[in-house]
Amino acid sequence: MTPDQLAKTLKISRAALYRAEKGEIRKIEMLTSIADVLGVSLTSLMGVEVEYLSTSISFFERMRQIEEESQQLIGMFSPVSYLLTSDQYDSMLYEALLESISRNRGDKVELRNDIDLLMEILKKRKTSFHLRRPLIASIISLMDIERFLIFGVVGRHDLDPKTVEKRRQVAYAETERILGMFRSPEIGVQIGLVREPIPTTSFQIFRQESRSLVAVSPFRLGDQPNTRIGVGLITGAPEALTLHEKIAEELWSEAEKGEQAAKSLEEIMSAFGVG
Repeated sequence: MTPDQLAKTLKISRAALYRAEKGEIRKIEMLTSIADVLGVSLTSLMGVEVEYLSTSISFFERMRQIEEESQQLIGMFSPVSYLLTSDQYDSMLYEALLESISRNRGDKVELRNDIDLLMEILKKRKTSFHLRRPLIASIISLMDIERFLIFGVVGRHDLDPKTVEKRRQVAYAETERILGMFRSPEIGVQIGLVREPIPTTSFQIFRQESRSLVAVSPFRLGDQPNTRIGVGLITGAPEALTLHEKIAEELWSEAEKGEQAAKSLEEIMSAFGVG
């Protein structure tokens, strides 16, 4: 849509629209009309409805707060939603995060304290999930599970063979847990397995009684975890929700479920797993 087309739709002059773009016109009626025509919320138009979080600690803490008020969660995280993992996975993730410290030039004590705080927040998320039991739909990638089985969760790739073997065994056990969820689904838990490549950034949709939100995450809690660099965002903007819900719906409609997904998972466990 060109500025001239927008001005014509709004029944205002191009000069008036230009002044609005510069922030010289602050009439709520005009701004609301512009937002309606563009299909965005007024707060999104004004740039105040997106939360940007530059650390994994602040991002996952914010997710924890929102999850405690949500009735349904729809997520795409690699290799699977953290909320569905076991306590054994927590131990493996913690070790991997500690390993990653050696690659950073910052204060090692501060970095370790950050990891401890992050793990505390993650465990609170998981505890709250099991107490509240919101509905959850998790979309996972067969390619991500394959990589998970091959490498496990490691903070760097110069580990000794015994450590790598141990991580792969934990990854195998965690994949068996997912396999069990396909064959004997827990109440309120749905998992879909997709074969095609999925977006590299993870996201989760939160559905609450009065609103819905979407969180887009650059942080990884799977193989080659990243909790140091990235900017996560959380927004309730209608256009962001619509786009991510469309992605989730498309992936979910094509995903394997139940016994079909279980058989696909068993095939890659046999090919790449270390039991």
